[in-house]
Amino acid sequence: MHEPAVKKILYWCEHCNVPLIGRTCSCGNEAKTIALLQPYDIRPALSGDRNRIIQLLRSQYGEVPVPKVILLNKTGGYDRAELVISNGDRFGWLTFDPVTRTYSLEIAPEALPFLVQHISKGVIDLGNHIDLKAEKGRIGGKRFPLKEPVPDGQVIVTANGKYGTATVKDGYIRIKELLPVLPKVYPDPGWETVIAKNAYHLKNLERNAVRTIKRHMKDRPLVNVSFSGGKDSTAAMHLAKKAGVEKAFFIDTGLEFPETIQFIREQGVEVISKGDNNFWQVIEERGPPGKDNRWCCSLLKLDPLKAYLDDIGPCVTIQGNRWYESWNRAGLEVTSQNPINPLQLNVSPIRSWRAFEVFLYLWWRKVPMNPMYEQGVERVGCYLCPAMLESEYDSIRRTHPGITARWDAFLEKWAKKRQMPDAYISWGLWRWHTLPPKMRELCRNMGVFVNDDFTLAKKDKKKESGRKTRKV
Repeated sequence: MHEPAVKKILYWCEHCNVPLIGRTCSCGNEAKTIALLQPYDIRPALSGDRNRIIQLLRSQYGEVPVPKVILLNKTGGYDRAELVISNGDRFGWLTFDPVTRTYSLEIAPEALPFLVQHISKGVIDLGNHIDLKAEKGRIGGKRFPLKEPVPDGQVIVTANGKYGTATVKDGYIRIKELLPVLPKVYPDPGWETVIAKNAYHLKNLERNAVRTIKRHMKDRPLVNVSFSGGKDSTAAMHLAKKAGVEKAFFIDTGLEFPETIQFIREQGVEVISKGDNNFWQVIEERGPPGKDNRWCCSLLKLDPLKAYLDDIGPCVTIQGNRWYESWNRAGLEVTSQNPINPLQLNVSPIRSWRAFEVFLYLWWRKVPMNPMYEQGVERVGCYLCPAMLESEYDSIRRTHPGITARWDAFLEKWAKKRQMPDAYISWGLWRWHTLPPKMRELCRNMGVFVNDDFTLAKKDKKKESGRKTRKV
């Protein structure tokens, strides 16, 4: 399959210190490029994300200032793993450990010119622990014993006027690299400045998307918008309205956040009732849906959608699907027929947008969006969706205990009945029927056994005779 023209870099104006959609800034300067990590999607750090970064950064290094404009580039890991970008470069890596259920922020060397002038703790002078004169050549990449106790984790190190980052574990320090660092002061614009500097690019995105909708909106007798309450469908609906599309629908799965339902009501969208889907009865027999067994989508979304489409007849549906959301959507065309109902033609006017463009566009046009995003939630669909990160569900347990309690009670009952180990719930392993390689690696590292078919082994199965299990 031909690889779509995904954007693998981020543009940044060093003069204005703002991220850009295009190569040039409205100030007239050419932008530098920052390489992104797969799947190349980037999004602004909103209130929940930024507060977490502030808390982690200051707990490690003291009352350092934090830039207003921060972007997050998601990448692969056991759970949440994001490259943090700010001040026109890599700032660090934000990760969530599903085993310890804690976040960590690892500082990138590129952030040191900004940080070294402000840090008040978390800095180790290597001269107090290492005989620097006796060490010939580079000490970067080497491991040394510490003379005094230092808590495990990442630290900033200094020696002979140079700075670097290092990791402390069990009384030893491993130094990554030491380099000369010149303190640097950066402009600290807000998102309103980012929007202003990108206005030209946003106008072009809007113009092209509206043209796409107008080009196809009459390909069927009816035209509507599929609205989920998320940011992408919010942008798609706003663009569709500009093109003259008036009708939008939302499928209520019965498992939505209260904030989403309220947001839907405020938009005046037609709500397709969940009907009698019997979800809570079905899971008693089928068990929890998984990322590799999304039977819930058929029951809660596709079946009601098919009934709705059968009722209204042939139609064009504007949707907010994007290339960067998943590998399955990376080759999404402008138009595609619904395989379940060929009478529906789906149109994806923002398929080439990243989350960065989506948020900027909504802010630029002052379009209201689902308030869940400000809480640090990236997905605002069903609150128990297996595609959600465990870090997100960990947050939702605290913010929405009223809706998560029933699901947690079911998981506990299901795990007990099938003798699943504690990791089934506590690490979020219920989200897979067949564990993917990264989670098998985690199980192997932590001594949790996996069956030969890569399903999670029962509790204490390693003690049973005549059964094959392995740490794979």
